[in-house]
Amino acid sequence: MPLFRRRSGEEAAQSGAGWLGRVRRAVGSAPVAAVAAPRLDPAFGDESLRLMLGQAAAGDWAALGPALAAVGDGADLTGRVGAIADVPRVEEWTARALADRPEDALALLLSGARHVTWAWEARTGARAKHVSEKQWQVFHERLDIAEEQLLEVAEREPSWLAPWYFLQISARGASLPAEVATCRFEAAVRRAPGHPASHRQRLQQLCAKWGGSHEEMQAFARSSMLAAPEGSQLGELVVLAHLERWLDLPDGEDRAYLASAEVVADLQEAAFRSVLHPDFTPVRGWQGSFNAFAMAFSLAGQRKTARLLFEALDGAVTESPWHFLSGDPLKAFASHRDRCAY
Repeated sequence: MPLFRRRSGEEAAQSGAGWLGRVRRAVGSAPVAAVAAPRLDPAFGDESLRLMLGQAAAGDWAALGPALAAVGDGADLTGRVGAIADVPRVEEWTARALADRPEDALALLLSGARHVTWAWEARTGARAKHVSEKQWQVFHERLDIAEEQLLEVAEREPSWLAPWYFLQISARGASLPAEVATCRFEAAVRRAPGHPASHRQRLQQLCAKWGGSHEEMQAFARSSMLAAPEGSQLGELVVLAHLERWLDLPDGEDRAYLASAEVVADLQEAAFRSVLHPDFTPVRGWQGSFNAFAMAFSLAGQRKTARLLFEALDGAVTESPWHFLSGDPLKAFASHRDRCAY
């Protein structure tokens, strides 16, 4: 299959008004009158999720439990539980909730998801050689609890997506056999075909740093994109795969790699098949895909295309992938957005 034709900056600019109009209509944003201050919002502008995060911070399971139960299962519940699991001390009040009602599958799910996040907090994002023996011990203790709880949820609620999503992350952390990780991904997508977050976890599993290879990772990204309907969010996988490869290259080679004609063509094909396709439908977290594309196009020197994405984001920043560039994602986002404004 031939590579997608590389568009020049001028061609991108000529079609940019149409792109941006479609994007703004899709995400519900108005034309940008002024440059918005960059902001990180764990609720992605969703007031109902913001309320849930507040309830989680207060340890108010009496209010949060029924609200989560009303969501039902699927990608929505999985995403909400994932956001709540980032809230500090959730493990404390979920333990009390389970002591009162051990049959509560939602409380058990949230506790398991929190233990996954809590385990990675103990490990930190440092390279393995810089993680202390004590950190490894705590990491695995928390993952063991997560595994036990999430597997129990999966047994109790066999139709639920959420436990299989989080079990993919715990499997990677626990270095479980490759066939286990594969089975967990397959279990997730049987329940929610095309689930973007599960595909992102599979991409991570196939990374060279987790025992896979760049070739296997990029083949998965491309095949997933092509198997999905046009307008699917799965085009983001191609961008993430190229950014993983970029991260693994030495200074100088990394920028040259992203700016190469072949990679730029891949990025453009992925954008036209996903976030810049007329059929793109935003779901909660769409900002993550736009941030990934914006950063990749900016690093690749495709400033006019990046600018369209920055304009649609209107200052909405996601920590990933900007944390690859700086300990301050807001600063990295602003720097690239400003550079692409010219």
